[in-house]
Amino acid sequence: MKRQSKTYNNYPNGLLTVVGAGPGDVDLLTIKGAKALQDADVVLYDALVDVKLLKYADNAEHIFVGKRRGCYSYQQDQINELIVSRAKSHGKVVRLKGGDPFVFGRGAEEMEYAAKHGVDVAVVPGISSSVSVPASQNIPVTKRGSSESFWVITGTTKNHVLSTDVALAAKSNATVIILMGMSKLPEIVSLFKSEEKSELPIAIIQNGTRKNEKVGIGTIKNIEEIVASKELKNPAIIIIGEVVKHRAALKEAVSTYIQELS
Repeated sequence: MKRQSKTYNNYPNGLLTVVGAGPGDVDLLTIKGAKALQDADVVLYDALVDVKLLKYADNAEHIFVGKRRGCYSYQQDQINELIVSRAKSHGKVVRLKGGDPFVFGRGAEEMEYAAKHGVDVAVVPGISSSVSVPASQNIPVTKRGSSESFWVITGTTKNHVLSTDVALAAKSNATVIILMGMSKLPEIVSLFKSEEKSELPIAIIQNGTRKNEKVGIGTIKNIEEIVASKELKNPAIIIIGEVVKHRAALKEAVSTYIQELS
């Protein structure tokens, strides 16, 4: 016998709530996201979601629908169908995604599918890894005098090729943040070199905000060597721009202050 949430009768065909889990650190889940999980009957969660978050939904059914190393537990069409079937049979479904569900998260697609099948929909924004992961390493995405704007670009499109926006971004003075781009790093480096930006600072952060976080800092010219030496790989975020220098400058300022106190 299925468990029905207290307010199930308000949603005759069920409710889908797409929730952003944040960049990785479980403490960066929003309060509203935690409340949605507590009220869930079913939680469908992705590979980048820390399973510790499922404690907020201890009375719900938990279904892993993520991808690991190119292996899909469910294809996207199957996930869409699962959302609708569970919403209609169980009540409240939470689709838990890493980062923010509207930043390369397919959250909008899943909401559209559910709505077309009569399921009520809602979204709880999450803290996007695109800005929070750099911030966790003291790298601002904008800084007066260094960067007036920033691009957030997917490194790999649905056709499995590098986004053409990277070439456009390489021509600008903006901070460039690339998600899902590690497999395309040689192409990215080549594009920036073609714009005579070999000395431009770059940071790569793997497993950002988590305990197993790894960081590589360098320039366009030497970042591939750094990645190899530190064995950096996905999931990782690439940050390119003068703002990367802020991390070292801040450390130097703190060190100088401590020396002055001693």
